[in-house]
Amino acid sequence: MYIIVGLGNPEEKYLKTFHNMGYIAVGDVAEKLGVKFKKKECESFVAEAFVRGEKIILARPVTYMNASGRAVKQLMNKYKCPPEHLIVIYDDYDLPKGSVRIRPSGSAGTHNGMRSVIAETGVQNFPRIRIGIRDSESNIPIINYVLSEVKKEDYELFISACGRSAEAALAICNGESVEKVMTSYNG
Repeated sequence: MYIIVGLGNPEEKYLKTFHNMGYIAVGDVAEKLGVKFKKKECESFVAEAFVRGEKIILARPVTYMNASGRAVKQLMNKYKCPPEHLIVIYDDYDLPKGSVRIRPSGSAGTHNGMRSVIAETGVQNFPRIRIGIRDSESNIPIINYVLSEVKKEDYELFISACGRSAEAALAICNGESVEKVMTSYNG
């Protein structure tokens, strides 16, 4: 059993914003597995799939970014998921745009959604896949930047990063160690 959570904001107006990279990436996982987000539970839109006979829950919390931890905690409790089988995908302003960084555990850094996940679940030892969004040429406040739409000229770069993130999550679900996935996908 694995749970893959893509962090983001549920309203249509946030669909193409930097803060929704996790939503887009978990959508890519669903597409690769041929499933759709058909039900709502644990304050999330959820899809179910199987990889090598193991159940995979894909989730997009509807709690908004800063309260994502509520949904993640509910999902972990409902499915009795150990932390090492929780994979969280999210945008990261601390990484250059289009980069992907996988870690087996760690702090929330500057990300409020991850702060919520760690605070609510009480654990940090779960794999996370971060999609870099920082544009070194932008000088607008972070809160305005993360809620702004991806520029047309950068769209393909971010779609590619979300696709690589989806592949990395599936590799972990397929039994590859987080360390091996880090070697293959970080960068």
